[in-house]
Amino acid sequence: MHKYRNNIQISDADFLSRCPSCFYNLMNLFCELTCSPHQSEFLNVTQTIPYVDPVTEKNKTSITELQYYIGETFSNAMYNACKDVEAPSSNVKALGLLCGKDAKECNATNWIQYMFSKDNGQTPFNMIPIFSDVPVHGMTPMNNATKGCNESMDDVTGPCSCQDCSIVCGPKPQPPPPPAPWLLLGLDAMYVIMWISYTGFLLVFFGMVFGVWCYRKRHFVSEYTPIDSNIAYSVNSRQNTGETTWCERLGEKFENGLRVTFTSWGAFCVRNPRPVILFSLVVVIMCCSGLMFMRLTTNPVDLWSSPSSQARKEKEYFDAHFGPFFRVEQLIIQAPHTKPEIYSPYPSGDDVPFGPPLTKDILHQVLDLQNAVENITAYYNNDTIMLKDICLVPLSPYNNNCTILSVLNYFQNSHSVLDHSIGDEFYVYADYHSHFLYCVRAPASLNDTTLLHDPCLGTFGGPIFPWLVMGGYDDENYNNATALVITFPVQNYYNDTDKLMKALAWEKEFINFVKNYSNPNLTISFTAERSIEDEINRESNSDASTVVISYIVMFVYISIALGHIKSAARFLVDSKISLGIAGIFIVLSSVACSVGIFSYFGVPITLIVIEVIPFLVLAVGVDNIFIIVQTYQRDERLQGETLDKQIGRILGDVAPSMFLSSFSETVAFSLGSLSTMPAVRTFSLFAALAVFIDFVLQITCFVSLLGLDIKRQEKNRYDILCCIKGGEEISSAQHSESVLFLFFKNIYSPFLLKDWMRPIVISIFVGVLSFSIAVMNKVEVGLDQRLSMPDDSYVLDYFNSLSKCVHAGPPVYFVLEEGHNYTTLDGQNMVCGGMGCENNSLVQQLFDAAELNSYTRIGYPPSSWIDDYFDWVKPQSSFVDPSCVRCRPLTPEGKQRPQGEEFMKFLPMFLSDNPNPKCGKGGHAAYSSAVNFINNNTEVGATFFMTYHTVLKTSADFIDAMKKARMIANNITESMAIKEKNYRVFPYSVFYVFYEQYMTIVNDTIFNLGISLGSIFLVTMVLLGFEMWAAIVVSLTIAMILINMFGVMWLWGISLNAVSLVNLVMSCGISVEFCSHVVRAFTISTKGTRTERAQDALSHMGSSVFSGITLTKFGGIVVLAFSKSQIFQIFYFRMYLAMVLLGATHGLIFLPVLLSYIGPSVNKAKVHAAQERNKGTERETLLFF
Repeated sequence: MHKYRNNIQISDADFLSRCPSCFYNLMNLFCELTCSPHQSEFLNVTQTIPYVDPVTEKNKTSITELQYYIGETFSNAMYNACKDVEAPSSNVKALGLLCGKDAKECNATNWIQYMFSKDNGQTPFNMIPIFSDVPVHGMTPMNNATKGCNESMDDVTGPCSCQDCSIVCGPKPQPPPPPAPWLLLGLDAMYVIMWISYTGFLLVFFGMVFGVWCYRKRHFVSEYTPIDSNIAYSVNSRQNTGETTWCERLGEKFENGLRVTFTSWGAFCVRNPRPVILFSLVVVIMCCSGLMFMRLTTNPVDLWSSPSSQARKEKEYFDAHFGPFFRVEQLIIQAPHTKPEIYSPYPSGDDVPFGPPLTKDILHQVLDLQNAVENITAYYNNDTIMLKDICLVPLSPYNNNCTILSVLNYFQNSHSVLDHSIGDEFYVYADYHSHFLYCVRAPASLNDTTLLHDPCLGTFGGPIFPWLVMGGYDDENYNNATALVITFPVQNYYNDTDKLMKALAWEKEFINFVKNYSNPNLTISFTAERSIEDEINRESNSDASTVVISYIVMFVYISIALGHIKSAARFLVDSKISLGIAGIFIVLSSVACSVGIFSYFGVPITLIVIEVIPFLVLAVGVDNIFIIVQTYQRDERLQGETLDKQIGRILGDVAPSMFLSSFSETVAFSLGSLSTMPAVRTFSLFAALAVFIDFVLQITCFVSLLGLDIKRQEKNRYDILCCIKGGEEISSAQHSESVLFLFFKNIYSPFLLKDWMRPIVISIFVGVLSFSIAVMNKVEVGLDQRLSMPDDSYVLDYFNSLSKCVHAGPPVYFVLEEGHNYTTLDGQNMVCGGMGCENNSLVQQLFDAAELNSYTRIGYPPSSWIDDYFDWVKPQSSFVDPSCVRCRPLTPEGKQRPQGEEFMKFLPMFLSDNPNPKCGKGGHAAYSSAVNFINNNTEVGATFFMTYHTVLKTSADFIDAMKKARMIANNITESMAIKEKNYRVFPYSVFYVFYEQYMTIVNDTIFNLGISLGSIFLVTMVLLGFEMWAAIVVSLTIAMILINMFGVMWLWGISLNAVSLVNLVMSCGISVEFCSHVVRAFTISTKGTRTERAQDALSHMGSSVFSGITLTKFGGIVVLAFSKSQIFQIFYFRMYLAMVLLGATHGLIFLPVLLSYIGPSVNKAKVHAAQERNKGTERETLLFF
């Protein structure tokens, strides 16, 4: 009985002593059993055996079985006082560890029966409890008074805490109701509002159109007079020749200054081609030499998380104080060809189905695989690395076994333990089935209740929680699992490159091993910590060919389309393949210069820069190339004009438009670099510089090359083979108009701007805009991890298995920063969750959050080192050494929590004490890294309290989990009133740094697109000669394109994230190309009416924009559809196609029509200046009549 008393004291007491009334009732039960003077009233000895006392050598009798009559009232009261007691280190109810069953299945009867059963390994002989409140067979049941968990034991101890006694808590907290959907008339409010708005617009717009048409019919003779003829300024009329305003004069002077500057510059470049080209080459080579210092960033943390972001700072704080989160190597194993089996317990009990991977044969095969992984050998710097060299070892140096979270650890990773069974030739009394069923209910047990008496604790000294190692089960029926999950945590290293490289080397061998592992009975999905980064790199390399083909298609088109072939005989003379190739090299050189310059300054490059910026600069650069070349092809050299003056004059006409678009984009991208998102900031920096350099090279190097090419053509020499002369000679390069230009001028422009067509165009585009506004708020936020992987990636299989099978979310740590005083009673009560702690303490609030897991996404109560420490240090539950010297005396003072120096005296002992059968509360395994000591171990610094999120599958789940965790942490910080003390509580989980961007992505999108539009408006207004209304029209059209991009994203299932935001910023830049050239051509047109000016602008600039951007990009984009990468297919093919089609339709259809209605009035000062410049030339007739 003395042995039994000791066993009970060190097992049940350790876990139940945190609730004094529960512990009191339990001790009452055993004290009455062992030393009550009234034992004969409720104890009945039923079996004995004789034995000889080895000391006295007298014959004595030993009890082998007895009956213990216990009152039902007492047993139920004792159970009710203990049923809610938590086991903080295991995140489960204590009775789940002490009842032999899951806590949900435990009751007063089976708990007491288990404690008194010899099969539990603690009881020396069977004691049969008999429950009754009335005398039975002459025995009076023990029915002592009990204490409820809400009652105080004495003046020293108070009632149990809310965590350990639900009736103390009051009403259970309820989550706030989900926000009601915004509805009008039972439909989505945005749909209704935009439908009403669109209908109202149509009524007003068509009413105005009809009214103006009627007015025109009454006051004008010709029915073909344009609607706005009465208000447009006509240079041919003599009745509307008012004085020019100062703004018009200022605009004309600015415009003229740009024209004169670019005219002189163009003529200089043509006259001095060799020095200009040579100087350009030198500058390009100097800039590109910076490529030697180029660093490519593929680290996902650096790509998606700003160093100044909250999540990044919290990650660095966690890593610095507790070490970086361990690296995860994981296997998800299924047995699709194995049938489930039925286990029939002996001697009675319901049949229990076991899922396919839990059959013994499959378990043996999985154990072989697990052992093989442990034996994988890698090499780094002549060192041999195995799992044991890098794995997580929580009990080192006392226990050097690796942490392996696997169902096989219920069997100590041993084939022999897995085969262990007890039975005879007829029946199996206990085997791995019964052991498994016990361990999933009591994973921290050191001795199961079956006849096997095998431990459940893992070989590394910690429990194996079933929700971490199995998947595909229903509710908590782990036996129905369809998948096994094996996790190998590997040490991560903070600022230790050598050790990190060893881990990476082993992971590489692990990946190769599992890839090549073959077992027809097993289906294995797997991942390593390095897998995602490896696959992204592989994806980039595999898609390089697709990108190259895309650019080759665009290059071939540009080279051919630039030339204007007059006849087959002159094909090699009139073609401009060499000029097209030179233009392409200028575009690529601008990208290389941008990368080189930033590499000089140590700015790392990202894959987004490599993949996106060439596309952007190609759009801008090629458009400008087409404008220059096609304007020259349509121009006729004036009498007495030399080539250099002609090209200078042409450049003076078109370069301001090129400067407008390029400078607008440069400023917009430069301001976009103010974004806190690393991907967007890096893209904006590189793009701004690349666009600017491209413009500079085009008005220098390309103009010189154009002059040389024209001279070659005029000398009738072949393109590329310039030493060979052609057969059909011409005196000079005659002006010509391409088929596309003639189509725009004679067919498309007149048709688009017909009176009946224009209202249709406006109504369609406003309708599309209304739809896009209605669905903007429905675009999903986030990035499905699967999209970032190649189609053939093994990680895709892992992600699919993860979403189907795994039932546990990622761990989350609530960190209490350095500064809190744990040695005072008030400081302890703010944090702990046991007896005497505050109802809004840190641990209690996390416990409450776990009660509302569907709302808070906190799956389990936290592991609380401070509560387990207080239980460990109690005088009735722990010892300092084998001589049984108690930590603290059994006095009222000793029963109180340690404070001051005493708190710090015992805490290091607790954190170094290994859990064992004598003391399950030792904190070494669970909490050795949870407490950070400072000031030579005299004070407690930062600490954490760990729990798990619920299962998170989608981006929305991850984002919501982080939001709720931060909300909980902020509530804790406020309730602890520690804000003013400069420390706080914050949550940390390994995925936060990747998903934090989505919490601000909407604001970031508004900021980046808003600042881009604002800068485009300002630059456009200035460079158009202070034409504010023209700048408004450009900005309005670009805003429509961006809004419609959101509509396309919703229709095509494209989510909003850093990649799509970069594309939206880029589409803002490309939209400038589609719009600014047409608007500038409109503002400088000297035709009489808005409609005529719109037609003139569309004829001259529309064909260049269409051939320069739309057709060029369309060919390249189509190739991207064949990419193996899902991210290319979705975020590049779909979004690029959308931005080109939307840009083309708005710039070449909607914008000219809009200008014909509300375009800016003609600048009279510009008209008069144009008249003076062209007076007496043929251009006067062309421009003004």
